[in-house]
Parts: sequence; structure tokens; C-alpha cells
Amino acid sequence: MLTGTFTALITPMKENRNVDYGGFRELVRFQIENRVDGIVPIGTTGEAPTLEEDEEEKLIKIAVEECSGKILVIVGTGSNSTKSAVSYTQRAKDLGADAALVVTPYYNKPNDAGILLHFEAVAKIGLPIVIYNIASRTGRNINVPLMGKLAEIQGIIGVKESSGDINQIIDMIHGVSEGKRSEGSDFSVVSGDDALTLPLLALGGRGVISVASNLVPGKMVDLVNAGLAGDFTQARTLHYELLPLVKALFVETNPIPVKAALKMIGLPAGPTRLPLGPLSPASREALSQTLSILRLLDKSGQ
Repeated sequence: MLTGTFTALITPMKENRNVDYGGFRELVRFQIENRVDGIVPIGTTGEAPTLEEDEEEKLIKIAVEECSGKILVIVGTGSNSTKSAVSYTQRAKDLGADAALVVTPYYNKPNDAGILLHFEAVAKIGLPIVIYNIASRTGRNINVPLMGKLAEIQGIIGVKESSGDINQIIDMIHGVSEGKRSEGSDFSVVSGDDALTLPLLALGGRGVISVASNLVPGKMVDLVNAGLAGDFTQARTLHYELLPLVKALFVETNPIPVKAALKMIGLPAGPTRLPLGPLSPASREALSQTLSILRLLDKSGQ
């Protein structure tokens, strides 16, 4: 069952934009210490489009080594080529990952039949699959009827829902997730949008794959655990406490702000790789002010 707080982990870089593997190990340990349920390396937040395959393999190995027996490792293995997605998922399985996050094929905008065949091919690898539904990056939304068909595929365990459409989220939880539960199986809907984590939990969602938890993993864990326990007074308090940070982390394209923020609080981050440029001065100032207000610049807010 996919339940809890999972961090969409950044990939730290050195100033020359080579991967900082020691820094990555430090970040993984920071997440484990702060009680997250799992990490999601090599996704959008991890700058997967600009990583080389040998870099990805080293990052997966470090993640599995550090997390084994402690928390889950869900590796980003998506591609707009089914052959590549299958290959990346097989590699993740071979290296010991617990599951794979597979984004809807992007740019080529497949029809429903193509999406079904794509995910069937990936699921045949035998590694649990979490679908990543984010039309703003892929150009193709997976609607509720299609998600219902995907949920019937053996090995698909849930969806990171990033449509931003609360009505779709409601129907996906009620019509797909709860429907599978009534059949004696399971399909989790987790938030892919930090700002919608609280309402998703209130509607019956299972958690979040979070960008903000790169910085405040403990706070995000407390929010999600409160929501899952039905303590929405506490969850709401934490939601509003973290909301200024969540907004600041998306003032420019993710992961530009979160990497800047991590650097500000003294954690490994480094620059983004091109074509992602540096954070603008105005956004940097606003982000710094938010971190200061939340007492994160000395990491005391963790």
C-alpha cells in the first residue's frame, strides 16, 4: 500500500554541475532521520531529463543502500518511449528499488489505447508501479475512466495525482481508489501538489509525494500523519504554517526554487542543469524572507 509522506528528492550538483554523490547520500540520510515513508529519486524534481544513465544508476544504488530496511525507494523510470520506460523500470528492479514512478508519456500525447498498452508493458516487469499524472508537463491528462482501467492492471498500485483539478481528485478517490478497496484490492491516490495535500487527505487520499519535504520533511510527515489519523485540526494548523513555503517553492519552475532554498539552509543542492537557469534575484529575495519567517535558515524549523 502506498501511504504516507514521500519526498521527490532533488539531485545535488557541484558548482561545475557534476552530480554531488556525497551530498545526495547526506540528503537521503536527512530524509530518513526525519521519518519520511520513502524517497522518490530521479523524478522531475531530481532533474531526470538532464541526468546520464550512469549517473542515474549510481544515484539508485546509493538510495537503495541507504534506505534498505528503513524506508521505501520509488525510482522515477518514466519516458515517452515505452521501450525506454520498460528498460529503466527493469534497471530499477535489478538495483533493488521498491517501486517505480512512471509519468504519462510526454510530448507524443498518446491516445487511451496507447496509454493502456504503455503501462501494461511497464507493469510486466514486476515492480510495483505508481502512475504520475501531470498534464501540465506531459500535455496529456489521464481522466477518471481511463485511470479506472489502469488500476485494473496487475502491479499498478496508485497514482501521484498532479492535475490540480479537485473535482478529478474527488472522482478518482471515490470512483477508483474506493472502488478497488471494495473489491479487496488497493489503489492509492497521493497528492503531487503540496498545496493540495490537506484537502486530498480529507477526501480519502493516502499521502503526498512532496517537494517541500526536501526542506521540512518532519513537518510534512506530521501533517500527513495527522490527516491520515483524522486529526484535521492539527493537519490544518500545519498546512497553513507550511503554505507560504509551498507557494515560495513554486514561484519559478521546480526544482529551481527548492534547490536554492536547500543551499540557503546549508544542505547540499548546488545549481540546476541547463536548460533550467538560476533563480531570479526577486524570487531569491522572496524565498529568503519566507525561510527566515519560518526559522529555516538555521534549520531550526526542522
